[in-house]
Amino acid sequence: MRRLPVYLLLDTSGSMTGEPIEAVKNGVQVMVSSLRQNPQAIETAFLSVITFDSSAKQIIPLTDLGSFQMVDIKATGTTALGDALKLVSNCIEKEVAKTSTETKGDWKPLVFIMTDGIPTDDWQSGLNEFRKSKTAYTVACAAGSGADTSILKQITDNVLSLDTADSQSIAKFFAWVTASIGVSSTKVEDAGKEVIGLNELPPPPSELNIVV
Repeated sequence: MRRLPVYLLLDTSGSMTGEPIEAVKNGVQVMVSSLRQNPQAIETAFLSVITFDSSAKQIIPLTDLGSFQMVDIKATGTTALGDALKLVSNCIEKEVAKTSTETKGDWKPLVFIMTDGIPTDDWQSGLNEFRKSKTAYTVACAAGSGADTSILKQITDNVLSLDTADSQSIAKFFAWVTASIGVSSTKVEDAGKEVIGLNELPPPPSELNIVV
């Protein structure tokens, strides 16, 4: 079975303390519950969570939705986005099966990045590592006015922004991610096609602005 790997890169820096981090935890829980109701997603989608504050950690390796259990996350420290990009490329390298002459590998991973701040580490060297793996379809979300969309634009063309990092906006972002994973899993299951553009995903809700 070819899996659809999904990597969530979540900013857990100090500025996410309080309502934002609670909303992120809740968003992941609601997302997993919804995807478990989706027959294509439950077959195909595998989920991993990477958090980044003063360093990046893969808190949940690539796991099927049935076994997925969110772990508690705390907001603390700075914003090591470069470290997170480096880590996700290593994880993709290790966890995602490549296509060979004998077998079809996994589908191209989806990577969703959510951050409310500006990277505090050498994000460009992280980006170089990430680019080398070239294998993921990536969407980045700038939550609130503290995030720099121009940096995110260098990571991926697909950048969305939320005006505020409050629980309602963050819930809307996760609902959109859930719908996007659902559509992607249906596409690969039914048509054998991978998503290649934002226009193939569900239209974002009004809280999510597409950064042009």
